[in-house]
Amino acid sequence: TSNPRNMVAAGLIARNANRLGLLRKPWVKSSLAPGSKTVKMYLEDAGLMAELEALGFGVVGYACTTCNGMSGSLDPKIQREIIERDLYATAVLSGNRNFDGRIHPYAKQAFLASPPLVVAYAIAGTIRFDIEKDVLGVDDRGHPITLKDIWPDDDEIDAIVKASVKPEQFRQTYIPMFDLDKSAGAPVDPLYAWRPQSTYIRRPPYWEGNMARARALKGMRPLAILPDNITTDHLSPSNAILADSAAGEYLLKMGLPEEDFNSYATHRGDHLTAQRATFANPKLYNEMALGDDGHVRQGSLARLEPEGKVVRMWEAIETYMARRQPLIIIAGNDYGQGSSRDWAAKGVALAGVEAIVAEGFERIHRTNLVGMGVMPLQFEPGTTRKTLALDGTEVFDVEGDTAPGATLSLLIHRAGGTERVPVICRLDTAEEVSIYTAGGVLQRFAKDFLEATPA
Repeated sequence: TSNPRNMVAAGLIARNANRLGLLRKPWVKSSLAPGSKTVKMYLEDAGLMAELEALGFGVVGYACTTCNGMSGSLDPKIQREIIERDLYATAVLSGNRNFDGRIHPYAKQAFLASPPLVVAYAIAGTIRFDIEKDVLGVDDRGHPITLKDIWPDDDEIDAIVKASVKPEQFRQTYIPMFDLDKSAGAPVDPLYAWRPQSTYIRRPPYWEGNMARARALKGMRPLAILPDNITTDHLSPSNAILADSAAGEYLLKMGLPEEDFNSYATHRGDHLTAQRATFANPKLYNEMALGDDGHVRQGSLARLEPEGKVVRMWEAIETYMARRQPLIIIAGNDYGQGSSRDWAAKGVALAGVEAIVAEGFERIHRTNLVGMGVMPLQFEPGTTRKTLALDGTEVFDVEGDTAPGATLSLLIHRAGGTERVPVICRLDTAEEVSIYTAGGVLQRFAKDFLEATPA
Protein backbone atom coordinates (compact mmCIF):
# COMPACT_ATOMS: atom_id res chain seq x y z
CA THR A 1 0.00 0.00 0.00
CA SER A 2 3.02 2.32 -0.25
CA ASN A 3 2.48 2.71 -4.01
CA PRO A 4 -0.04 5.52 -4.71
CA ARG A 5 -0.78 4.30 -8.25
CA ASN A 6 -1.76 0.87 -6.90
CA MET A 7 -3.97 2.35 -4.19
CA VAL A 8 -5.69 4.75 -6.58
CA ALA A 9 -6.22 1.86 -9.01
CA ALA A 10 -7.83 -0.15 -6.18
CA GLY A 11 -10.11 2.78 -5.39
CA LEU A 12 -11.12 3.12 -9.04
CA ILE A 13 -11.84 -0.63 -9.27
CA ALA A 14 -14.14 -0.20 -6.25
CA ARG A 15 -15.80 2.87 -7.79
CA ASN A 16 -16.43 1.12 -11.09
CA ALA A 17 -17.71 -2.01 -9.34
CA ASN A 18 -20.10 0.05 -7.22
CA ARG A 19 -21.47 1.81 -10.30
CA LEU A 20 -22.26 -1.55 -11.91
CA GLY A 21 -23.81 -3.00 -8.74
CA LEU A 22 -21.07 -5.54 -8.02
CA LEU A 23 -20.68 -6.61 -4.39
CA ARG A 24 -18.01 -8.26 -2.29
CA LYS A 25 -19.05 -11.87 -1.69
CA PRO A 26 -20.62 -12.16 1.78
CA TRP A 27 -18.23 -14.91 2.93
CA VAL A 28 -15.17 -12.76 2.20
CA LYS A 29 -13.59 -10.91 5.14
CA SER A 30 -12.13 -7.64 3.83
CA SER A 31 -10.11 -4.78 5.28
CA LEU A 32 -7.76 -1.96 4.34
CA ALA A 33 -4.60 -1.48 6.38
CA PRO A 34 -2.38 1.15 4.75
CA GLY A 35 1.21 1.51 5.82
CA SER A 36 0.74 5.25 6.25
CA LYS A 37 -2.05 7.67 7.16
CA THR A 38 -1.23 9.57 3.98
CA VAL A 39 -2.93 6.81 1.98
CA LYS A 40 -6.30 7.60 3.53
CA MET A 41 -5.69 11.32 2.96
CA TYR A 42 -5.11 11.08 -0.76
CA LEU A 43 -7.88 8.52 -1.24
CA GLU A 44 -10.28 10.88 0.53
CA ASP A 45 -9.04 13.80 -1.56
CA ALA A 46 -9.75 11.76 -4.71
CA GLY A 47 -13.22 10.73 -3.47
CA LEU A 48 -12.18 7.05 -3.53
CA MET A 49 -12.14 6.25 0.19
CA ALA A 50 -15.94 6.13 0.33
CA GLU A 51 -15.96 3.83 -2.71
CA LEU A 52 -13.63 1.36 -1.01
CA GLU A 53 -15.66 1.51 2.20
CA ALA A 54 -18.87 0.82 0.29
CA LEU A 55 -17.31 -2.38 -1.02
CA GLY A 56 -16.14 -3.46 2.46
CA PHE A 57 -12.59 -2.09 2.50
CA GLY A 58 -12.65 0.31 5.44
CA VAL A 59 -9.46 1.31 7.24
CA VAL A 60 -8.89 -0.96 10.25
CA GLY A 61 -5.46 0.38 11.20
CA TYR A 62 -2.10 1.46 9.86
CA ALA A 63 1.13 -0.51 9.38
CA CYS A 64 1.33 -4.25 10.14
CA THR A 65 -2.05 -5.96 10.36
CA THR A 66 -3.14 -8.51 7.78
CA CYS A 67 0.26 -9.71 6.55
CA ASN A 68 1.38 -10.10 10.17
CA GLY A 69 -1.58 -12.23 11.20
CA MET A 70 -3.54 -9.39 12.83
CA SER A 71 -6.52 -9.11 10.50
CA GLY A 72 -8.84 -10.05 13.36
CA SER A 73 -11.18 -12.96 13.90
CA LEU A 74 -13.37 -14.63 11.31
CA ASP A 75 -17.14 -14.62 11.48
CA PRO A 76 -17.88 -17.39 14.04
CA LYS A 77 -20.38 -19.13 11.73
CA ILE A 78 -17.92 -19.14 8.84
CA GLN A 79 -15.06 -20.36 11.05
CA ARG A 80 -17.24 -23.17 12.41
CA GLU A 81 -18.14 -24.25 8.88
CA ILE A 82 -14.49 -24.17 7.79
CA ILE A 83 -13.62 -26.48 10.69
CA GLU A 84 -16.60 -28.83 10.40
CA ARG A 85 -16.37 -29.22 6.62
CA ASP A 86 -12.56 -29.02 6.53
CA LEU A 87 -12.79 -26.30 3.87
CA TYR A 88 -9.64 -25.10 2.12
CA ALA A 89 -10.02 -21.40 2.85
CA THR A 90 -7.46 -18.95 1.45
CA ALA A 91 -6.42 -15.32 1.72
CA VAL A 92 -5.55 -12.78 -0.97
CA LEU A 93 -3.57 -9.75 0.17
CA SER A 94 -1.29 -7.01 -1.09
CA GLY A 95 1.17 -7.53 1.75
CA ASN A 96 4.54 -9.22 1.55
CA ARG A 97 4.05 -12.48 3.45
CA ASN A 98 2.41 -15.66 2.15
CA PHE A 99 3.42 -18.31 4.70
CA ASP A 100 0.93 -21.14 5.28
CA GLY A 101 -1.61 -20.11 7.90
CA ARG A 102 0.09 -16.72 8.41
CA ILE A 103 -2.92 -14.52 7.69
CA HIS A 104 -5.20 -16.65 9.86
CA PRO A 105 -4.80 -20.23 11.10
CA TYR A 106 -7.94 -21.22 9.17
CA ALA A 107 -6.81 -19.61 5.91
CA LYS A 108 -4.50 -22.39 4.85
CA GLN A 109 -2.74 -20.51 2.06
CA ALA A 110 -2.18 -16.88 1.14
CA PHE A 111 -1.78 -15.42 -2.34
CA LEU A 112 -0.03 -12.09 -2.95
CA ALA A 113 -1.63 -9.68 -5.42
CA SER A 114 -1.70 -5.97 -6.22
CA PRO A 115 -4.27 -3.85 -4.34
CA PRO A 116 -6.68 -3.61 -7.33
CA LEU A 117 -6.57 -7.39 -7.76
CA VAL A 118 -7.31 -7.89 -4.05
CA VAL A 119 -10.51 -5.90 -4.57
CA ALA A 120 -11.33 -7.93 -7.67
CA TYR A 121 -10.84 -11.26 -5.87
CA ALA A 122 -13.11 -10.07 -3.05
CA ILE A 123 -15.81 -9.63 -5.66
CA ALA A 124 -15.03 -13.02 -7.22
CA GLY A 125 -15.08 -14.69 -3.80
CA THR A 126 -12.71 -17.52 -4.72
CA ILE A 127 -9.13 -18.06 -5.84
CA ARG A 128 -10.36 -20.80 -8.20
CA PHE A 129 -11.27 -18.14 -10.73
CA ASP A 130 -9.73 -16.97 -14.00
CA ILE A 131 -9.46 -13.33 -12.99
CA GLU A 132 -8.92 -12.17 -16.57
CA LYS A 133 -11.73 -14.08 -18.27
CA ASP A 134 -14.36 -15.28 -15.80
CA VAL A 135 -17.51 -13.30 -15.05
CA LEU A 136 -17.55 -11.22 -11.85
CA GLY A 137 -21.28 -10.52 -12.08
CA VAL A 138 -23.95 -9.02 -14.31
CA ASP A 139 -25.17 -5.46 -14.73
CA ASP A 140 -28.79 -4.30 -14.44
CA ARG A 141 -29.42 -5.38 -18.02
CA GLY A 142 -28.05 -8.86 -17.45
CA HIS A 143 -24.80 -8.29 -19.33
CA PRO A 144 -21.76 -10.17 -17.93
CA ILE A 145 -19.04 -8.07 -16.24
CA THR A 146 -15.40 -9.11 -16.38
CA LEU A 147 -12.28 -7.51 -14.94
CA LYS A 148 -11.56 -5.47 -18.09
CA ASP A 149 -14.95 -3.79 -17.69
CA ILE A 150 -13.98 -2.28 -14.33
CA TRP A 151 -10.23 -1.86 -14.83
CA PRO A 152 -9.27 1.86 -14.86
CA ASP A 153 -7.31 3.60 -17.61
CA ASP A 154 -3.69 4.50 -16.90
CA ASP A 155 -4.38 8.13 -17.84
CA GLU A 156 -7.10 8.39 -15.20
CA ILE A 157 -4.86 6.84 -12.55
CA ASP A 158 -2.02 9.24 -13.41
CA ALA A 159 -4.34 12.27 -13.34
CA ILE A 160 -5.71 11.37 -9.89
CA VAL A 161 -2.24 10.70 -8.48
CA LYS A 162 -1.07 14.08 -9.80
CA ALA A 163 -4.05 15.92 -8.38
CA SER A 164 -4.56 14.13 -5.05
CA VAL A 165 -1.18 12.86 -3.79
CA LYS A 166 0.39 15.96 -2.25
CA PRO A 167 3.61 16.68 -0.32
CA GLU A 168 1.69 18.39 2.50
CA GLN A 169 -0.06 15.09 3.31
CA PHE A 170 3.29 13.48 4.04
CA ARG A 171 4.52 16.51 6.00
CA GLN A 172 1.29 16.56 8.04
CA THR A 173 1.73 12.86 8.89
CA TYR A 174 5.44 12.53 9.53
CA ILE A 175 6.82 15.83 10.85
CA PRO A 176 4.78 15.70 14.12
CA MET A 177 6.08 12.18 14.76
CA PHE A 178 9.61 13.53 15.23
CA ASP A 179 8.76 16.89 16.76
CA LEU A 180 9.71 16.00 20.32
CA ASP A 181 8.82 18.31 23.15
CA LYS A 182 12.13 19.97 23.98
CA SER A 183 10.72 21.41 27.21
CA ALA A 184 10.23 18.03 28.82
CA GLY A 185 13.21 18.02 31.18
CA ALA A 186 12.06 15.41 33.70
CA PRO A 187 14.85 13.02 34.67
CA VAL A 188 14.65 9.58 33.08
CA ASP A 189 15.69 6.48 34.99
CA PRO A 190 18.33 4.63 32.92
CA LEU A 191 16.92 1.30 34.12
CA TYR A 192 13.66 0.00 32.70
CA ALA A 193 10.92 -0.71 35.27
CA TRP A 194 10.01 -4.28 34.34
CA ARG A 195 6.38 -5.13 35.02
CA PRO A 196 6.03 -8.70 36.31
CA GLN A 197 2.54 -9.20 34.86
CA SER A 198 3.19 -7.78 31.40
CA THR A 199 2.48 -10.00 28.40
CA TYR A 200 4.28 -7.62 26.02
CA ILE A 201 7.60 -6.59 27.60
CA ARG A 202 9.25 -8.83 30.17
CA ARG A 203 12.79 -9.07 31.52
CA PRO A 204 14.54 -11.39 29.04
CA PRO A 205 15.88 -14.75 30.28
CA TYR A 206 19.01 -15.02 28.17
CA TRP A 207 21.34 -15.18 31.18
CA GLU A 208 19.58 -17.97 33.07
CA GLY A 209 17.92 -21.40 32.73
CA ASN A 210 18.71 -23.32 29.56
CA MET A 211 20.57 -20.33 28.14
CA ALA A 212 23.04 -20.28 31.03
CA ARG A 213 23.77 -23.99 30.78
CA ALA A 214 26.92 -25.08 28.97
CA ARG A 215 26.25 -26.72 25.61
CA ALA A 216 27.79 -30.16 26.13
CA LEU A 217 26.21 -31.66 22.97
CA LYS A 218 25.72 -34.92 24.86
CA GLY A 219 22.63 -37.05 25.47
CA MET A 220 20.40 -34.98 23.17
CA ARG A 221 16.92 -36.22 22.33
CA PRO A 222 15.20 -35.08 19.14
CA LEU A 223 12.43 -32.52 19.61
CA ALA A 224 11.47 -32.80 15.95
CA ILE A 225 12.47 -34.56 12.75
CA LEU A 226 11.47 -32.30 9.88
CA PRO A 227 11.21 -32.39 6.07
CA ASP A 228 12.70 -29.99 3.51
CA ASN A 229 11.76 -26.31 3.23
CA ILE A 230 11.03 -25.60 6.86
CA THR A 231 10.39 -21.86 7.12
CA THR A 232 10.86 -19.53 10.05
CA ASP A 233 7.06 -19.37 10.17
CA HIS A 234 7.03 -23.11 10.90
CA LEU A 235 9.63 -22.52 13.60
CA SER A 236 7.90 -19.52 15.17
CA PRO A 237 4.69 -18.35 13.47
CA SER A 238 3.61 -14.73 13.49
CA ASN A 239 -0.09 -15.34 12.98
CA ALA A 240 -3.07 -14.71 15.25
CA ILE A 241 -3.09 -16.42 18.64
CA LEU A 242 -6.02 -18.81 19.08
CA ALA A 243 -7.61 -19.38 22.48
CA ASP A 244 -6.93 -23.14 22.42
CA SER A 245 -3.22 -22.71 21.62
CA ALA A 246 -0.53 -22.89 24.29
CA ALA A 247 0.02 -19.13 24.07
CA GLY A 248 -3.74 -18.48 24.14
CA GLU A 249 -4.20 -20.57 27.27
CA TYR A 250 -1.32 -18.69 28.92
CA LEU A 251 -2.75 -15.27 28.01
CA LEU A 252 -6.15 -16.28 29.39
CA LYS A 253 -4.48 -17.23 32.67
CA MET A 254 -2.82 -13.81 32.68
CA GLY A 255 -6.27 -12.22 32.50
CA LEU A 256 -6.09 -11.06 28.89
CA PRO A 257 -9.43 -11.25 27.04
CA GLU A 258 -9.35 -13.19 23.79
CA GLU A 259 -10.10 -10.12 21.68
CA ASP A 260 -6.81 -8.61 22.91
CA PHE A 261 -4.58 -11.59 22.10
CA ASN A 262 -3.31 -10.06 18.84
CA SER A 263 -0.57 -12.06 17.12
CA TYR A 264 2.58 -13.82 18.26
CA ALA A 265 4.63 -11.03 16.70
CA THR A 266 3.15 -8.39 19.00
CA HIS A 267 4.26 -10.39 22.07
CA ARG A 268 7.86 -10.93 20.97
CA GLY A 269 9.07 -8.82 23.91
CA ASP A 270 7.56 -11.32 26.36
CA HIS A 271 9.41 -14.63 26.21
CA LEU A 272 6.72 -16.48 28.18
CA THR A 273 4.24 -15.83 25.38
CA ALA A 274 6.65 -15.88 22.45
CA GLN A 275 8.37 -19.14 23.32
CA ARG A 276 4.98 -20.86 23.29
CA ALA A 277 4.95 -20.09 19.56
CA THR A 278 7.89 -22.46 19.00
CA PHE A 279 6.78 -24.97 16.32
CA ALA A 280 3.19 -23.78 16.89
CA ASN A 281 2.41 -23.59 13.18
CA PRO A 282 -0.74 -25.62 12.36
CA LYS A 283 0.89 -26.68 9.06
CA LEU A 284 3.93 -28.29 10.72
CA TYR A 285 4.85 -31.87 9.82
CA ASN A 286 6.99 -33.34 12.60
CA GLU A 287 7.90 -36.79 11.29
CA MET A 288 8.09 -38.09 14.86
CA ALA A 289 4.37 -37.42 15.42
CA LEU A 290 2.60 -40.38 13.83
CA GLY A 291 -1.08 -41.23 13.88
CA ASP A 292 -2.56 -44.66 14.49
CA ASP A 293 -2.35 -45.30 10.75
CA GLY A 294 1.41 -44.71 10.77
CA HIS A 295 1.22 -41.47 8.79
CA VAL A 296 2.67 -38.15 9.95
CA ARG A 297 0.08 -36.00 11.69
CA GLN A 298 -0.15 -32.33 10.74
CA GLY A 299 0.00 -29.72 13.48
CA SER A 300 2.01 -28.45 16.42
CA LEU A 301 2.86 -31.91 17.74
CA ALA A 302 5.83 -33.76 19.21
CA ARG A 303 6.52 -37.22 20.52
CA LEU A 304 7.75 -37.23 24.09
CA GLU A 305 10.61 -39.65 24.64
CA PRO A 306 11.32 -42.13 26.09
CA GLU A 307 7.56 -42.47 26.73
CA GLY A 308 6.75 -42.51 23.01
CA LYS A 309 3.61 -40.41 23.59
CA VAL A 310 2.44 -37.87 20.97
CA VAL A 311 1.60 -34.59 22.73
CA ARG A 312 1.24 -30.93 21.89
CA MET A 313 4.62 -29.39 21.05
CA TRP A 314 4.59 -26.99 24.00
CA GLU A 315 3.78 -29.83 26.41
CA ALA A 316 6.85 -31.69 25.16
CA ILE A 317 9.04 -28.57 25.45
CA GLU A 318 7.82 -27.85 28.99
CA THR A 319 8.45 -31.45 30.03
CA TYR A 320 11.94 -31.48 28.56
CA MET A 321 12.75 -28.12 30.18
CA ALA A 322 11.69 -29.45 33.56
CA ARG A 323 13.91 -32.50 33.03
CA ARG A 324 16.79 -30.28 31.82
CA GLN A 325 16.91 -32.57 28.82
CA PRO A 326 19.28 -31.42 26.02
CA LEU A 327 17.53 -31.44 22.64
CA ILE A 328 18.42 -31.68 18.97
CA ILE A 329 16.47 -31.05 15.75
CA ILE A 330 17.00 -33.10 12.59
CA ALA A 331 15.87 -31.57 9.30
CA GLY A 332 16.05 -31.72 5.53
CA ASN A 333 17.25 -29.10 3.07
CA ASP A 334 16.75 -25.31 3.15
CA TYR A 335 16.09 -25.24 6.88
CA GLY A 336 15.03 -21.78 8.14
CA GLN A 337 14.01 -20.12 4.88
CA GLY A 338 11.73 -17.07 4.85
CA SER A 339 11.69 -14.09 7.19
CA SER A 340 14.79 -13.45 9.26
CA ARG A 341 12.73 -13.93 12.43
CA ASP A 342 14.77 -13.74 15.61
CA TRP A 343 12.30 -15.89 17.55
CA ALA A 344 12.85 -18.80 15.15
CA ALA A 345 16.26 -19.10 16.81
CA LYS A 346 15.34 -17.76 20.28
CA GLY A 347 12.47 -20.22 20.70
CA VAL A 348 14.50 -23.37 20.10
CA ALA A 349 17.39 -22.05 22.20
CA LEU A 350 15.12 -21.38 25.19
CA ALA A 351 13.61 -24.85 24.76
CA GLY A 352 17.03 -26.40 25.30
CA VAL A 353 17.90 -27.25 21.68
CA GLU A 354 21.69 -27.44 21.51
CA ALA A 355 22.16 -28.42 17.87
CA ILE A 356 20.35 -28.47 14.52
CA VAL A 357 21.47 -31.09 12.01
CA ALA A 358 20.12 -30.39 8.53
CA GLU A 359 20.91 -31.09 4.90
CA GLY A 360 21.20 -27.35 4.31
CA PHE A 361 20.54 -24.01 6.02
CA GLU A 362 19.13 -20.68 4.91
CA ARG A 363 21.86 -18.08 5.34
CA ILE A 364 20.29 -15.61 7.79
CA HIS A 365 18.68 -18.22 10.02
CA ARG A 366 21.96 -20.12 10.33
CA THR A 367 23.58 -16.87 11.51
CA ASN A 368 20.76 -16.32 14.02
CA LEU A 369 21.25 -19.83 15.42
CA VAL A 370 24.92 -19.09 16.01
CA GLY A 371 23.96 -15.82 17.69
CA MET A 372 21.76 -17.77 20.12
CA GLY A 373 24.44 -20.34 20.89
CA VAL A 374 22.85 -23.18 18.90
CA MET A 375 25.25 -25.35 16.88
CA PRO A 376 24.34 -25.69 13.17
CA LEU A 377 25.57 -28.98 11.70
CA GLN A 378 25.16 -30.14 8.12
CA PHE A 379 24.93 -33.68 6.79
CA GLU A 380 27.47 -34.60 4.17
CA PRO A 381 26.01 -35.05 0.64
CA GLY A 382 24.10 -38.32 0.37
CA THR A 383 23.33 -38.54 4.08
CA THR A 384 19.82 -37.63 5.26
CA ARG A 385 17.44 -38.41 8.06
CA LYS A 386 15.93 -41.01 5.72
CA THR A 387 19.16 -42.79 4.79
CA LEU A 388 19.88 -43.01 8.53
CA ALA A 389 16.33 -44.32 9.17
CA LEU A 390 15.87 -41.96 12.13
CA ASP A 391 12.57 -42.38 14.00
CA GLY A 392 13.08 -40.16 17.07
CA THR A 393 13.87 -42.85 19.62
CA GLU A 394 17.59 -42.18 19.23
CA VAL A 395 19.88 -40.22 21.56
CA PHE A 396 22.61 -38.07 19.99
CA ASP A 397 26.09 -36.85 20.90
CA VAL A 398 28.46 -34.62 18.95
CA GLU A 399 32.20 -35.12 19.20
CA GLY A 400 35.19 -33.32 17.72
CA ASP A 401 37.09 -30.05 17.91
CA THR A 402 34.95 -27.04 16.95
CA ALA A 403 36.48 -25.10 14.09
CA PRO A 404 35.16 -23.36 10.97
CA GLY A 405 33.97 -26.01 8.52
CA ALA A 406 35.41 -28.85 10.60
CA THR A 407 34.16 -32.41 10.23
CA LEU A 408 32.62 -33.52 13.52
CA SER A 409 31.10 -36.84 14.52
CA LEU A 410 27.40 -37.28 15.17
CA LEU A 411 26.95 -40.30 17.44
CA ILE A 412 23.54 -41.92 17.06
CA HIS A 413 22.72 -44.18 20.01
CA ARG A 414 20.01 -46.71 19.17
CA ALA A 415 18.67 -49.69 21.05
CA GLY A 416 20.83 -51.93 18.88
CA GLY A 417 24.08 -49.99 19.14
CA THR A 418 25.84 -46.75 18.20
CA GLU A 419 26.46 -45.35 14.73
CA ARG A 420 29.03 -42.64 14.01
CA VAL A 421 28.16 -40.22 11.18
CA PRO A 422 30.38 -37.37 9.90
CA VAL A 423 28.74 -33.92 9.88
CA ILE A 424 30.05 -30.51 8.86
CA CYS A 425 30.36 -27.78 11.48
CA ARG A 426 28.52 -24.76 10.03
CA LEU A 427 30.30 -22.26 12.22
CA ASP A 428 31.76 -20.76 9.08
CA THR A 429 34.27 -18.26 10.50
CA ALA A 430 36.55 -17.89 13.50
CA GLU A 431 34.31 -15.04 14.68
CA GLU A 432 31.29 -17.37 14.69
CA VAL A 433 33.27 -19.96 16.66
CA SER A 434 34.08 -17.25 19.20
CA ILE A 435 30.41 -16.23 19.47
CA TYR A 436 29.24 -19.83 19.82
CA THR A 437 31.91 -20.63 22.42
CA ALA A 438 30.83 -17.62 24.49
CA GLY A 439 27.25 -18.96 24.48
CA GLY A 440 25.82 -16.52 21.96
CA VAL A 441 26.16 -12.97 20.70
CA LEU A 442 24.79 -11.36 23.91
CA GLN A 443 27.17 -13.35 26.08
CA ARG A 444 30.05 -12.51 23.75
CA PHE A 445 29.16 -8.81 23.85
CA ALA A 446 28.96 -8.84 27.67
CA LYS A 447 32.32 -10.60 27.89
CA ASP A 448 33.99 -8.08 25.56
CA PHE A 449 32.37 -5.15 27.39
CA LEU A 450 33.47 -6.33 30.82
CA GLU A 451 37.00 -7.05 29.65
CA ALA A 452 37.24 -3.53 28.20
CA THR A 453 35.84 -1.85 31.34
CA PRO A 454 38.44 -0.61 33.84
CA ALA A 455 38.24 -2.32 37.22
